[in-house]
Amino acid sequence: MSAHGAERDPYAVLGVSPDATQREISSAYRRLVRGLHPDGPDGDSGKLGEVVDAYERLRDPGRRTEHDRARHAGTRRARRTGPEPTEVPVRVHRTPRQPEPDVRAGPVRRHR
Repeated sequence: MSAHGAERDPYAVLGVSPDATQREISSAYRRLVRGLHPDGPDGDSGKLGEVVDAYERLRDPGRRTEHDRARHAGTRRARRTGPEPTEVPVRVHRTPRQPEPDVRAGPVRRHR
């Protein structure tokens, strides 16, 4: 989460396209970290934190897929117009459960 309260797209933060390879993402991250490191001449710890957060989200394939799904769902939701769908009541019919048979356990005998 950035300091402004709204999350920026991690692809935009790293300056890569959404279909970038893992190598391109890592390369962009390293380049930005070198330039923004607090010990460097252009050090900016605020932007550095944003870059690190973006890379954390995109470096793990599972988290990247999750982000892409949420991003895709958000654009579909933004395009949809009209009233929200209403909930439809659903009835579930259950059959009565049969009583469980008695389970008997006795000594285990080994046959030779």
